[in-house]
Amino acid sequence: MNNSRNIVYRILVAAIILLPSIRMNALDLSWDWWPTGIRSDAPAGADTLRYSIGVKAVASGGRFAPFWLQSNTHGDVSSSPYSGNLTAGIYKEAVHPERWWDYEFAVRMTGRLQSPIAGSAFSIQQRMATAYFNLAYAHLRLYIFDITAGIKPMIYETQDTLLSAGSLVFSGNSQPIPRVTVGIDRYVSLPGCYGYAEIKGGLTHAWMVDNIYMRGSYIHYKWLGLRLGGRLPINISYELHHAAQWGGINPVYGDIGSDWQSYKNVFLARSGGVMRNDQLNAQGNHLGSQQLMLTGKGEGWEVSAYWQNLFEDNFAAIGDGQNLSDGLWGISLKLSRWPYIQGITYELLNTTDQSGPWHDRDGLCYAGNDSYYQNGIFLNGWNYWYRTIGTPFITSPLYNADGTIYTLNSRVRVHHAGIRGNIYGYRYLAKVSYARNYGNNNSRRQVLSDNTAVLLEVQKHVEQAWGLDFGIRLAGDFGTQWGNQLGAQITISKQGIITQW
Repeated sequence: MNNSRNIVYRILVAAIILLPSIRMNALDLSWDWWPTGIRSDAPAGADTLRYSIGVKAVASGGRFAPFWLQSNTHGDVSSSPYSGNLTAGIYKEAVHPERWWDYEFAVRMTGRLQSPIAGSAFSIQQRMATAYFNLAYAHLRLYIFDITAGIKPMIYETQDTLLSAGSLVFSGNSQPIPRVTVGIDRYVSLPGCYGYAEIKGGLTHAWMVDNIYMRGSYIHYKWLGLRLGGRLPINISYELHHAAQWGGINPVYGDIGSDWQSYKNVFLARSGGVMRNDQLNAQGNHLGSQQLMLTGKGEGWEVSAYWQNLFEDNFAAIGDGQNLSDGLWGISLKLSRWPYIQGITYELLNTTDQSGPWHDRDGLCYAGNDSYYQNGIFLNGWNYWYRTIGTPFITSPLYNADGTIYTLNSRVRVHHAGIRGNIYGYRYLAKVSYARNYGNNNSRRQVLSDNTAVLLEVQKHVEQAWGLDFGIRLAGDFGTQWGNQLGAQITISKQGIITQW
């Protein structure tokens, strides 16, 4: 797929063409040897404890709620065609970026009523009522270091998270997974680099408490990013993300290794454990991604071109390896001077190659047929509560009509675009995506289904109506994947201050 392989270079060239519009004399070059933004004389300021309450209702005409009504909502919108949520929470935001320490926390609980999905074998889609915490975490920043514990989404994307279809490892499609994370969440300057070299990274241990197939399994996740450029008009960044499912009790094989030695094997992606497959390859179900991003900045605008790859076998530098044509290519434009259009994003996703059609054949190992998000030991794969943890276009098991818990459609080709802005206080967002689905068998390469998913969202804060926020989302699917279906979501919410100190 030559167009897929070359599109990143076209995007980079388009970003560079915009450079002449940058006024070089407006650059604010820094000569602070370590510009952390933290000051010893930072004002104390005020902390605020806030509350939020809200209701949302979904009604649609298909077997499921439309794709963009329920995808990338952190699992907070039911897959059922009819559902309603009542949400209440309290939170305190971190508001002292110049102070050497800061903290935040949030607790938010949701009660849900939904209609059962006809013919579904999953109990979660048959429950009429359920309640859950979609946020329950505390975060502490000590100088440049961050510590997070609890239920909070694992999203460290550098693209436009409102418009993007989501990264290949963590997209915000599933419910947040309980975790503990230590590291540097946002890019900070390296000492002695005057702000022109920045770094971020961290280490996460998470608990997969859904227990869909494996019992008591974990997620290991670490990431590292380097960005060069600082206040210069051009920045370039590279990120490496590594995740793995490991440990727990398999219903067939029993305890597959949850001790300290197993953790070290998973951390280093080396062989070990009690399973023959883990001893021949690497212990656990490993998933990796790299991102290369080029960003150009001017007065009132910022354009970014990015390329993410995906690998489930041996590590290969981005731009190399057997599955070179697979990945996510995107370009994002952000505008701050003209509110009517604040962001535009286009992305191309391809996962049809997967290192070729054969893993092994006639006694030879080709290391192909990667079967993204799937694993022979962790049969539920890279999914949490039946939703893919990575890109939602690799179809979540919650759609499986036969009740299987693994991914049935991992080979997809997607064009995705989005736009957002603010017109006289009406905040709008629109998305459109076209997906061609090839199932799991790369040797056939026949299109099994297709879907065009659209979304239009409008939100408005009305101070005269007791300070309420109103929102409406209209979405539809058109194609053979789920049939033609339309749906709508109405949201009413309010936020306020409990106390300040």
